[in-house]
Amino acid sequence: MADLFAPFGANTKKTILGRGSSSHGRRCGRGNNGQNARSGGGVRPGFEGGQMPLYRRVARRGFSNYPFKKEYVSISLEMLDKVFKDGDIVNDAELRAKNVIKGKNTLVKILCSNDFSKKLVIEGLKISKSAQDKVVAAGGEVR
Repeated sequence: MADLFAPFGANTKKTILGRGSSSHGRRCGRGNNGQNARSGGGVRPGFEGGQMPLYRRVARRGFSNYPFKKEYVSISLEMLDKVFKDGDIVNDAELRAKNVIKGKNTLVKILCSNDFSKKLVIEGLKISKSAQDKVVAAGGEVR
C-alpha cells in the first residue's frame, strides 16, 4: 500500500485570490474593473447589451410536428427468415426476445426482400404490401 501515490501534478494547491502580491492579487484575474469584475456581475445568457436578442429577432412561424413524429426501424423479410423457424409467431415481444430490436418504445415495419421461404405468422406489426404478399405466398399469415 505504501507504493501508491498520485502522479506529479495531480494534487495542486487551490489558487487563493486577492490575498497579496504572491497570489493573484489586486484584480484577481478579473481584468480592469467593469461589470464582470464586480461580485454578482455579468449578464444572463442571451443578453446582447440591450439590443433585441437573436432568439427574439428570429420569427417562429408555423407548426412543427417533431414532438409527434414516429420513427420506424425497418426489418427485412430476409432477417426474419434467418432468425425465426417455420410456424413461429412474429410480434413485438418475440423480436425483442431474439434481440432483433432494442429499446422499449421502438416501432417496427417489415419490408420486402428477395429471399423468403418460411411460414410465419406476423402479429401487430406494420408491414409493406409487397412483404405481406410474400408472407402469404410462402404460406404464412398477417394478422
